[in-house]
Amino acid sequence: MFRSLLFVSLSAVTLALAPVRAVQAQEEVTVFAAASLKTALDEIAAQGGTPVRLVYGGSSALARQIQQGAPAQLFISANTDWMDVLEADGLIVAESRIDLLTNRLVLVAPADSDVAVTLAPGVDLTAALGPEGRIAMALTESVPAGIYGKAALSALGIWDSLAERTAQADNVRAALNLVALGETPLGIVYATDAVAEPRVKVVATFDASLHAPIVYPAAIVTEGDSPAVRAFFETLQGEAAHEIFAAQGFGFAGGGD
Repeated sequence: MFRSLLFVSLSAVTLALAPVRAVQAQEEVTVFAAASLKTALDEIAAQGGTPVRLVYGGSSALARQIQQGAPAQLFISANTDWMDVLEADGLIVAESRIDLLTNRLVLVAPADSDVAVTLAPGVDLTAALGPEGRIAMALTESVPAGIYGKAALSALGIWDSLAERTAQADNVRAALNLVALGETPLGIVYATDAVAEPRVKVVATFDASLHAPIVYPAAIVTEGDSPAVRAFFETLQGEAAHEIFAAQGFGFAGGGD
């Protein structure tokens, strides 16, 4: 009788602890991602499933943190160059690397602005800026959105006239915020940023031929590889995530709409 009661008691304890163990077994995955992905990734993470810690910033800053040993497990960059650097350093799982998303570059203004611009070679953006205004951009020497923006302005033949009139921010969402707050009359951001911010409007879209293709590569960080990371990575490539990315204006490197 005593043995039967003991068995029942131990069984009850085991069953009671099972949910706790299941919760403990759910590893939190740390994702370092380009700032332009924030709205979409926040929504994907909120769907449940694998617990996720999302860290956003300029791709260059995030890549440098990974080089310095930051505990990232999955990295999504806004250009291929920084992913190439990490791959050359052996800091990502090479076989996991994919081109996940694409984007477009746009010129934005505050939503109540009446500015009109046609992005043709030699266009005079200084007139749209006025005597004191600046054009908001991400850092043009290191952050992908800024690099793409500088390339586009250079291709139009107007970078030299604007170089001293830029307001450069640490990442593209910070540049977007300058326009949203009315601190600058114009800004260069991704099309997806404009979708996410109702306080700005798109004035013009840069032709894709004016800059390198805007591609978001993603890969597992070598020191952070785990089944949980791979499960979340698969989630990002699934149909539900695809719909969220598309709603935010992203394109798909694999040819999807």
